[in-house]
Amino acid sequence: MSLSIHLTSTQRVLIVRLTGDLDHHTASNVRRTIEAELAKNIHSHLVLNLENLQFMDSSGLGVILGRYKQMMSKGGKMYLCSVQPSIFKLMEMSGLFQILPPYQDENSAISACEVAS
Repeated sequence: MSLSIHLTSTQRVLIVRLTGDLDHHTASNVRRTIEAELAKNIHSHLVLNLENLQFMDSSGLGVILGRYKQMMSKGGKMYLCSVQPSIFKLMEMSGLFQILPPYQDENSAISACEVAS
């Protein structure tokens, strides 16, 4: 399966919704797409909505960790939300949740960014 990337924003929060498989075939496209949007310097925070992500391998973990580091270097925040059970287990085993706690849904993640609505 391929991957589709849907970008939207609200209150300086870039919301990225991923659908499909985030693996070594699609990771570089996700990385480039998010980096290009963040380079516009109009977003202070990043929310990754993984509700429709069906599969992820270590390449996907690398993309997520890289975007986390990018947001931290800009003084912004990053949150994950709606993580599917199989992907949740991979993230949990990798230790990713120690630095990037997951949120149940997109609204909770956006609220965690502490932006005015």
